[in-house]
This record gives sequence, structure tokens and C-alpha cells, in this order.
Amino acid sequence: MKKTVLKALAVVSCSIITSLPLTAKAVDDVFQDSGSWLQLMAEGSLKAISPDLANARIWLEGQSRYDRDFSHWYQGMARVAVGYSLSDRATVWAGYTWLPTENLGKPYLSQQDIWPGFRYVLPTSWGTLMFRTLVEVNFLEGDDERYRPRQMLRFMHPLAIEPRLSLIAWDEFFIRLNTTKYGGDSGFDQNRAFAGLGWTF
Repeated sequence: MKKTVLKALAVVSCSIITSLPLTAKAVDDVFQDSGSWLQLMAEGSLKAISPDLANARIWLEGQSRYDRDFSHWYQGMARVAVGYSLSDRATVWAGYTWLPTENLGKPYLSQQDIWPGFRYVLPTSWGTLMFRTLVEVNFLEGDDERYRPRQMLRFMHPLAIEPRLSLIAWDEFFIRLNTTKYGGDSGFDQNRAFAGLGWTF
């Protein structure tokens, strides 16, 4: 029996985050920002625990986010999820995310999310495409719950000189389904675009 497959992907690059609320009163909140994210992600099968769990998956992820010159830490992220592989390409997930945030000039916010998710991986001759859908329930303050679907499209291309090193690019957009005091008005929330290098261990 093969050992449990466990891949870790460490990525340091720049991410551009654009927040675009759809109300005239929120014009001051329309901004574009850039910064640096450190990400460590591990995913693997649970078949080492039992052969009956060969299709069961676990996903562990941590991130630390800084402004553009690393002078200010503004956000961390811890994510854990369990999943089930429907096929070699499709996986369903159920997860939890903790997102402590301390933006300059704004109060500290500890956001917690629960979410179901679906991921589809499509290998091609020029790289691997990944489609990921999460439907988050964001717990912002007390019972101020925000419902926020998010959709990602990611492309990964291993380099010929070192197959463990890959070019990675992705785009993800977020939609707010309801208006909340701390989470803003319903409508378009934000778009994230990423480009960088990834190393697979």
C-alpha cells in the first residue's frame, strides 16, 4: 500500500485585493490594495488511518498577510477541512476558517467561517486548471452572519527545469448575499488576483 500522499505548497507573492461595494454611500470604501501573503498548505488522504478512508481527505492551511513593504501585519488565516473524493478530479469539502484582522485605523476583528465547498481539477497538456467554489457563512460580530459565496479559477504550470517548482496564477471573486452591519451591503464584495511561484514537497 502506498504511503499517504501529502503535498505542501508554500507560496510567497503579491496579491491584489479590490473591494467594490455596489452602493453610492460606500464610495470611500472602493479601493485597490497590494501586499504580500505567506501561505502554507497541506492536503492528503486519510487512508493511513484506515483503508476504508481512502477517499477521505484532510486540508490544512495557514496564511500570514502583510502590507506591500512587510511593515505591518494585518491578517492571519487558519483553515481546516475534511473532504471526500467523488473521483480523481472532483472533491466535496466541509470546513472552518479563523481570520483575525487588524487593518490600520480600524478595530481588531476576529472572523470565523464555516463552509461547504466543491473543487474540480482539470489536467491539460499545458498545466492544471482548478475550479473551487466555497459558500461561506461569516460570523463577524455576535449574530451578525454574512453569507458569501466565492469562486476561484487557478492555473498551475510546472517548470521544465524543476517540476516541483510551478508558475501559479489565480483569480477569485466574492459575492455578499445579505447586508450586515460589519460585513457591508449585499452585492459584489471583492476580487483577488494572484501570481507567483509554488514549490511542491
